[in-house]
Amino acid sequence: MAKFLKTTTISSHLEDIINNAKEKLYLISPYLQINSQLRLLLDDTTRRYIKTCIVYGKEKDLNYSDKDWIDSIPKIRLYFYNTLHAKCYINENEAIITSMNLYTYSQQNNCEMGIYITSKDDPELYNDVLTEAERIIRQSEEIQKPKKNNKIENRDVNKWNTKQDFKEKIHYGYCIRTGIEIPFNPSSPLSFKAFSSWAKFSDEYYPERYCHFSGEESYGETTYAKPILKKNWKDAQRMFDL
Repeated sequence: MAKFLKTTTISSHLEDIINNAKEKLYLISPYLQINSQLRLLLDDTTRRYIKTCIVYGKEKDLNYSDKDWIDSIPKIRLYFYNTLHAKCYINENEAIITSMNLYTYSQQNNCEMGIYITSKDDPELYNDVLTEAERIIRQSEEIQKPKKNNKIENRDVNKWNTKQDFKEKIHYGYCIRTGIEIPFNPSSPLSFKAFSSWAKFSDEYYPERYCHFSGEESYGETTYAKPILKKNWKDAQRMFDL
C-alpha cells in the first residue's frame, strides 16, 4: 500500500532509495542541486556498478559545481528534458512521486508532500511509475560529458629506444582514485590525499577509477592491490622492470 510522506520523510526515503538500489537508479527532477550528502551516496552507487540516470529540466546549463561533479563520475548519465515538471525518484523496487525537487533549498526550506510506492505492495502502480520514468529518459536529450584525453596516448612505449630512455622521460604514474599525476610506484598508487581517504578502511580490493600506468579510466578494474590494468601490465613490466 502506498505511503504518504512529509518533507523530512521524503528526504530520508530518498536516501533509502539510493542506498537500496541494486540494479538501477533514476532521479527525475526539473531543478537540480546535489548536496554533499547525496553526492557521497551517488558516488557509492556508481562504485557498485548501478545504472544511474539523472534527468533535469528548466535551465539547461547547470551550476559549475554540479556539472563539474557529474562530469567527474563516469557512470552517471545526465539527461535534459525541457518541459519536465515531474519529480520522481526510483530504483528497481521502490519509488517516490513528490513535489520536492532534487534541490538543496527545497529539501531544507519548502513544505513538500510525496507518495512512497514499492513493487512488493503495489506492483501495478510501481510498474506504471517505472514505465513512465523510462519513457521520460528515452525522450530526453543526453548531456554528453567532455571527452577526456586518453592518457595512454602520452605513454607510447614504442617511441622510446631503451628502458632507460623511457624512465628518464616518463617517471610518473597516476593516482588510481583521482587520476592526477604522481610518482610511478605500484606499491603506492594513490596521492597523499586519496591515500588518507583509502586508509580509513584499507581495503586493498576496493574498486578504483584509473590505471596507475596509463591514467585511463579503469571502471573499477583497478584496486590498491592491482593498480595497473591487465592489458597494460606487460608494457609496465617491460618499461619499469616490475
